[in-house]
Amino acid sequence: MSHNPFSELGVPSNMVSALTRMGIDTPFPIQIDTLPDTLAGKDVLGRGKTGSGKTLAFSIPMVARLSGELAGGSRRAGHPVGLVLAPTRELATQITNVMRPLAEAMNLRVTTIFGGVSQTRQVQALREGVEIVVATPGRIEDLMGQGLLHLDAIEITVLDEADHMADLGFLPVVTKIMNATPSGGQRLLFSATLDNGVNKLVQRFLENEVMHAVDDAHSPVAQMTHHVFEVSSVEAKKDLVAKLASGTGRRILFMRTKHHAKKLAKALTEAGIPAVDLHGNLSQPARDRNLAAFSDGSVKVLVATDVAARGVHVDNVDLVIHVDPPMEHKAYLHRSGRTARAGAQGDVITVCLPTQKKDLGDLLRKAGITVTPLGVTAASPEVLKLVGDIAPYVKPTPQEHKHHGGQNAGRGTSTGANARRKRARRSGGPQSSGERATQSGRPQPSGQSSRTGGGRPASSSRRSHQRSR
Repeated sequence: MSHNPFSELGVPSNMVSALTRMGIDTPFPIQIDTLPDTLAGKDVLGRGKTGSGKTLAFSIPMVARLSGELAGGSRRAGHPVGLVLAPTRELATQITNVMRPLAEAMNLRVTTIFGGVSQTRQVQALREGVEIVVATPGRIEDLMGQGLLHLDAIEITVLDEADHMADLGFLPVVTKIMNATPSGGQRLLFSATLDNGVNKLVQRFLENEVMHAVDDAHSPVAQMTHHVFEVSSVEAKKDLVAKLASGTGRRILFMRTKHHAKKLAKALTEAGIPAVDLHGNLSQPARDRNLAAFSDGSVKVLVATDVAARGVHVDNVDLVIHVDPPMEHKAYLHRSGRTARAGAQGDVITVCLPTQKKDLGDLLRKAGITVTPLGVTAASPEVLKLVGDIAPYVKPTPQEHKHHGGQNAGRGTSTGANARRKRARRSGGPQSSGERATQSGRPQPSGQSSRTGGGRPASSSRRSHQRSR
């Protein structure tokens, strides 16, 4: 009888069974590389691109260790023992969805905490007692300030997509949160790059860390095929975008501005191509609703700003379309990482107007992408090949667009720290904690050109004993 590869890596049998029920039998390279170290309690610095399997790479050891060698005592209200920090609400939710089946198999509770919604249910979960909290930094800071969440019992901390947290200006808050966790705990940090202050986090909070890099952080995923389609005018761009959106497979269209993302999703839906938008202006219920519609396949087109470039992990995305080319090469790679996930193949298309050709060429060189631009129309064979089968026309209903993404859908007023900072900025008031909100680029309507517009003390007895909970 053959052994399960996860069992051979030291994963507990109950968790192996849970992985099997999730349809996961074979570990990814980053899991094979990191699990021996993470299960042994070592600090790990992991560098792997999106779609590389890193969520399980930290979820497995966190659940295994908290239910095994670090287990003990009853749940304490407001005192979790595991903490995962993520830059966006969408990513935090998806991490929880991956981790929860494993935790339930080991009798652990997981909850998700983020801003943009009422904190009532989150506080109730903390009061009932949870072992693991998956959260965004702003709401964690807020609950700590209210005395509702305490990090003094944390045994394992994970920072996921630390470079994205740095891009969003979260590092001062992340540093504050990390300072509130015990210095002897295990720390796992995952980041595509070590710039923008991420290396300072590593130096300050990781001790004798083991580094694992499964691939070059700056190189595109091997299974991606990149295309640059040049169009002669804004009208030709609109026609091309509509054609690219008309196929039967999942596709994500990226825009620079929130206004244009909403406008393009509405225009496509009215043209019989159901589409949902995802950007910073949506309320959390609307974001959840739209992402669920895209994830379950009821809607095949997602129009997003860069808020979704790292926050959306949906497999089987056939096309990523840069309707508006991003401003810099890292954004291009992160957007493009929405396709060719988990070893699958995918195509990345950038739509280019004549005035954008030079800047796009510079961006692609920095991203390490070599591609020959091709002049096309919506009827070009190269375009039709990528579109594939055309999806049936879907007659829009008055409720459909509102349901999938109207800006006011599910609107509520958040009382969290992030929301207060945003309202203060809009009214000219001060910000706090050095944290700034996500700056979503605004998407273009179907083709309109956009306006660019203190080190941690070392301890020789760091893990020589277990703290009581």
